[in-house]
Amino acid sequence: MSSDPSRSSRIPRLYRLAPDERLERVADAAGLSADRLTAGGITLEQADRMIENVIAVHGLPLGIATNLQVNGRDILVPMAIEEPSVVAGLSFAAKLAREGGGFTAEADPPRMIGQIQLLDITSLDDAQERILSAKATLLDTANAQDPVLVRLGGGARDIQVRIFRETLVGPMLVVHLIHDVRDAMGANAVNTACEAIAPDLESLSGGRVGLRILSNLADQRLARARCRVPATALALEGLSPAEGVQRILEAQAFAEADPYRATTHNKGIMNGIDAVALATGNDWRAIEAGAHAYAARDGRYRPLSRWESDERGDLVGRIELPMAAGTFGGATRAHPTAQLSLAILGVETSQELAQVLAAVGLAQNLAALRALAMEGIQRGHMRLHARQVAMAAGASAGQIDQVAQRMVQEGTVRSDRAEAILKELLHG
Repeated sequence: MSSDPSRSSRIPRLYRLAPDERLERVADAAGLSADRLTAGGITLEQADRMIENVIAVHGLPLGIATNLQVNGRDILVPMAIEEPSVVAGLSFAAKLAREGGGFTAEADPPRMIGQIQLLDITSLDDAQERILSAKATLLDTANAQDPVLVRLGGGARDIQVRIFRETLVGPMLVVHLIHDVRDAMGANAVNTACEAIAPDLESLSGGRVGLRILSNLADQRLARARCRVPATALALEGLSPAEGVQRILEAQAFAEADPYRATTHNKGIMNGIDAVALATGNDWRAIEAGAHAYAARDGRYRPLSRWESDERGDLVGRIELPMAAGTFGGATRAHPTAQLSLAILGVETSQELAQVLAAVGLAQNLAALRALAMEGIQRGHMRLHARQVAMAAGASAGQIDQVAQRMVQEGTVRSDRAEAILKELLHG
């Protein structure tokens, strides 16, 4: 991450500025030119080269969350998302955690898992032994597919063999190729290496190769983050510091006890992670799949984060989850806004990005729990949602705030009410 001490994620009252003024403040804080920030997103021609049957380009709002501090460094966070309150929530939660020293984070080496399925094997145990005995040769074959990656310090690291004696189609072996993909997400490198060693595995096992594919349960590539929120920072909504902490602990207990609540708890975490992954051109679907699978790794679906009180009575949070995100390759290089978002973040390596994403997830979780436990999710969220409802009802730029404010005051944020208020404004 950028070590420039002049970079600051503290931009007070950014939300009060007009978009062009915000852009100037963010450009200045990130050490980028305003021209670069206004360079625009992907063109139709670029889109046509990325996927099939392109007819248009779909846009999402790109917002900037402020106040985040990770490992002592200030981070401005670009987020591509359509849901109200997420950017504001992250900014607020990051400010709370900042009072306790910000977030500390770490990430494992960027090792991904490739899987090769082997079927029709006479002796699973003998086949496993032969494959493991040939590990060095298999790793050499895998590494020969990408000498550039190997020169950069990456490449195949290990071979593991898993035995499944009973499946819907009979017994099978599954070989795991552990591959260090450096600063890429890694799907292409891993899949290519799996294809390369598949014939040798077929010969060694005496069986038949089935699937050869990357796993999105990247449990060898975990990211972790931790923060401390002083109890005094949670003396909100008329609560004492101890009561504020207790409210969060009660919400945590609910998620620990009930998978229905844990699912929504984790969705709140992914609100932040997905928005940053999307902004940086990463495969947010792969990150989502890995996170939810990891949440159920012991057979019961659980929250990815945990909140506790420490000996001082302060709130301490931590999170751990797979984080297959990269700063090189794929859309991160092909999409101009993805490159811009990485520049705003100030990250260079996949591990740095993973650390930021873990911190974002924990902060977003704190924001959601605070809103739920202390004021009810609807009060703040519906205030922002009302603007979308007003827009959908056909309100012009000058009418949106009027319609939204009326709905919030009445406590009725619905499309039919927005249409009725709009008619009143139009016809007196």
